[in-house]
Amino acid sequence: MKEIKTLDSTVVYQNKWMTVREDKIERASGAEGIFGVVEKPDFVVILPIENGCVHLVQQYRYAVEQRLWELPQGAWEDNPNADPLELAAGELREETGLIASNMQYVGFQYLAYGYSTQGYHIYLASDFKHTATQLDAEEEGLVSKSFSLSEFEAMILSGEIKDATSVNAYGLAKLKGLI
Repeated sequence: MKEIKTLDSTVVYQNKWMTVREDKIERASGAEGIFGVVEKPDFVVILPIENGCVHLVQQYRYAVEQRLWELPQGAWEDNPNADPLELAAGELREETGLIASNMQYVGFQYLAYGYSTQGYHIYLASDFKHTATQLDAEEEGLVSKSFSLSEFEAMILSGEIKDATSVNAYGLAKLKGLI
């Protein structure tokens, strides 16, 4: 049984990356309210680890007006139903120029299920062939660099890495004994 009944749903904003809707709801008690929901396609995040080092990317993030380090990640807006493994391999090559011979699935997490439908698949990548990057226009200025795992952990602890998805993906893989 649903705890909440949707009475009405209105799209209040939409572009090629997201839809924002406002839902009028009724709770089990009969009380009415609203929820704002951001609909975005699921994405992937990749932990590319080689010889005790992790490959990170840094790009300008407009919403917070900063260049920040994070794990390679992304979605294909033109193909939102792409196979997550294919998407992970594609994003890894686009952003870092790495082609992984081994892609191990770590798990699925939601980004922020309090207001968004978006989730992400996590992959641990290894055994690389190095090629050139293939950046999209939105990734202008993106750079890739390798850090030792101890440097990466220190960057998390110091707050230099602020991307919750990157921290979570690493933590889940480490807790599962994959790192």
